[in-house]
Amino acid sequence: MVTYIIRRLLLVPVLLVGVTILIFGMLQFLSPIERSALYIRDVPKNDRAVEGVIKQYGLDKPLYVQYWKWLVGVTNEKTGERRGGILFGDFGYSRIASQPVADLIKNRFPNTLDLTLWAVAPVILVGIWLGVQAAVHQNGIIDQAARMFSIVGTSFPTFVFGLLVLMIFYANLHWFPPGRLSDWANRVVLTNTFHHYTQLLTFDALLNGRFDIFLDALRHMFLPILTLSYISWATFLRVTRSSMLETLRMEYITTARAKGLPEKDVIYKHAQPNAMIPAITLAGFSVIGLLGGVVITETVFTYPGIGQAAAQAAAQLDVVTVLGFALFNGFILICSNLVVDVLYAFVDPRVRLS
Repeated sequence: MVTYIIRRLLLVPVLLVGVTILIFGMLQFLSPIERSALYIRDVPKNDRAVEGVIKQYGLDKPLYVQYWKWLVGVTNEKTGERRGGILFGDFGYSRIASQPVADLIKNRFPNTLDLTLWAVAPVILVGIWLGVQAAVHQNGIIDQAARMFSIVGTSFPTFVFGLLVLMIFYANLHWFPPGRLSDWANRVVLTNTFHHYTQLLTFDALLNGRFDIFLDALRHMFLPILTLSYISWATFLRVTRSSMLETLRMEYITTARAKGLPEKDVIYKHAQPNAMIPAITLAGFSVIGLLGGVVITETVFTYPGIGQAAAQAAAQLDVVTVLGFALFNGFILICSNLVVDVLYAFVDPRVRLS
């Protein structure tokens, strides 16, 4: 088990280097002056100043020199100030947000993480439960209803479902508004009396004893969570049902039933754990997608997370910001895959033995 985890950990630096090389390769499609946004805020207007910037930051040097400077940054010989350097958390300057890309990620990611933490349980647990129930009641009413639900959910575009629930629950019923907070709650959060312990709004509201703000934040997150859950349930249902049906046909399940074990024990203690490998894979990718920012959902509901910021950057052709988000998402992808691989070893001993 320890050897298995060490092997996976040793792969992480290699994958990270691969991601940086891929992103750096994409940067080469930009002109040198466009790439200067990695180091400076304001692009010079006259040609002489432009040439000075290109020379100062080595944007006309060989690729391996540019790659190294992109990793570690460029230090001003006179002031000792370092500009750039993704290893030091400097991803460049965001034109759309008028701030460094790292600061934009720092401001937006807690909102995305907050949404993820509240959405991951209904997305994964309910989806797996629906798949198990459909498999246990194969060809019955529950199975037929679940399969119909899966077909509709899979074919329903996210933005269409989002706009539909927004029209019903906000425009008509006025129950669940879009955005992050109501105006009155936002004014309280911005005051000095409200302490940001975790940068996660719902948890900070609880730690500050402001249950009214906590409920208001959940009220604003309800529709994004519902949209993410509905679309994900359809996929989880299909994957879990297929894996569960295959597991229920195994000989050891027949043996367990022949021994007279209760059907509940056969399903939930013997069959379900062994049918979870595909569901764990899907759960890992779902969490990766949520942490990376769900662009369509956050845009539809004007939720100020990473996905919405990435969409705004792409719409305004702020390439440096988009690639900064891509690099950050690559890091999330690698770390999440590591966690999924370790979970494989706990769920199925055959994985670590292989």
